[in-house]
Amino acid sequence: MGVRKTGEYATYTEELTITTPERYQIVCITNDVERIVQESGIEDGLVLVNPMHITASCYVNDLEYGLHHDIMAWLEKLAPFHGQDGQDGEEYHHHRTGEDNGDAHLKRQLLGQQVTMSVQNGRLQLGTWEQIHYAEFDGRRPKRILVKVVGILAEN
Repeated sequence: MGVRKTGEYATYTEELTITTPERYQIVCITNDVERIVQESGIEDGLVLVNPMHITASCYVNDLEYGLHHDIMAWLEKLAPFHGQDGQDGEEYHHHRTGEDNGDAHLKRQLLGQQVTMSVQNGRLQLGTWEQIHYAEFDGRRPKRILVKVVGILAEN
């Protein structure tokens, strides 16, 4: 079933900026990524969606708000805001730097950094329930998301 696409290769890059009103929040960005893919003119390739911050994550899952709640509750159990390192009962060693976001760094590690999705016929190639989400763990200020589309340009 292999199909070979040939033609002019191109890349297209755009940044999204998101400011979440909450410190912890999940936002569906599928429509934004789809718009960028369509604007790129790339017919067949890949799109990379990368939060350019070490306290945020992009991931793929169902767009269901109960699931958003469950994901955040699970992450909070594994990396609570006022976590302890388990050895000396102190909060995160990272907090010794003056920061208060040690949990945000760990939550990002647990949920993952970025996603790469297939582009086919100039559109995101998503499974039935797949949606692209941005998860913020240290919000309330502007954050950038890099969206880079690479592949074969559509023939004009």
